[in-house]
Amino acid sequence: MWNLLFILTENAYNNLNTKPTLQIGDNGNDVKELQTILKNLLYYTGNIDSKFGKETETAVKRFQFHNKITASGIVNNQTWTLLDTLYGKLNKCAVEEEIDNENNNDNIYTVVKGDTLYSIARKFNTTVDELKRLNNLSSNILSIGQKLIIPTSQETKPTTTYTVVSGDTLYSIARKFNTTVDELKRLNNLSSNTLSIGQKLIIPTSQETKPTTTYTVVSGDTLYSIARKFNTTVNELKRLNNLSSNILSIGQKLIIPTSEETKPTTTYTVVSGDTLYSIARKFNTTVDELKRLNNLSSNTLSIGQILKIK
Repeated sequence: MWNLLFILTENAYNNLNTKPTLQIGDNGNDVKELQTILKNLLYYTGNIDSKFGKETETAVKRFQFHNKITASGIVNNQTWTLLDTLYGKLNKCAVEEEIDNENNNDNIYTVVKGDTLYSIARKFNTTVDELKRLNNLSSNILSIGQKLIIPTSQETKPTTTYTVVSGDTLYSIARKFNTTVDELKRLNNLSSNTLSIGQKLIIPTSQETKPTTTYTVVSGDTLYSIARKFNTTVNELKRLNNLSSNILSIGQKLIIPTSEETKPTTTYTVVSGDTLYSIARKFNTTVDELKRLNNLSSNTLSIGQILKIK
């Protein structure tokens, strides 16, 4: 079989004199092309630096050995021809795509620690098969620093980053940014729900993300009173803050949804003779609104009592 192949490609050997013989110590564009081809064929895992060093020589020897020619580490006409004959179409496609995309950094992604083809595919809204096709990959193995061609589309979702703080969970972060736990795990290649303080997370962004502010719980606060104060609901506060009960502690920080409808409040100290009705008339509001803001279940007031007033 090999004898027949070499007979059929004898003319190719004679016509390949434009390819120089390469060996350790050489450098330049021909070495760069060699490294690119070997990398696409998964023989070379180093940087494409146009320098024929030990790592490149080892990759050449592996290629030569696996294809049953003398494993000298020297790239002569026979090695060039074998690359061209056996893998010509695939190599040409890979090299042309690499060159075409050198000036388009938006289409190139550099593999970092923890990356997998699956996580990268999900991150860029594509598929593993598409990544393998574009990058001429025959396996799912990646190396840190490896450059991958990424298909671009208008469907790629913009993202931002978030730093995990004490008390955060995937659930609370997902609710905060109007996304899901599954989406966060997909974007960040997480296999569990465990987070660490200071960890950086990729967060999908959209125009639907609601702005928030923070509020510090003070004495007398309840979820109900805070919700009424900020024109929201108890369920929304529990959702944003990942609360499983209505219990609050003084000094606790709460995430509060904000909107143009949120109305500021001030405070008023009850004096002798005050009633809810007189205070409501004084501040152009209603008794029901005062009771709602202050979580009052009756109309009884005490001198010195602090009331929230819109």
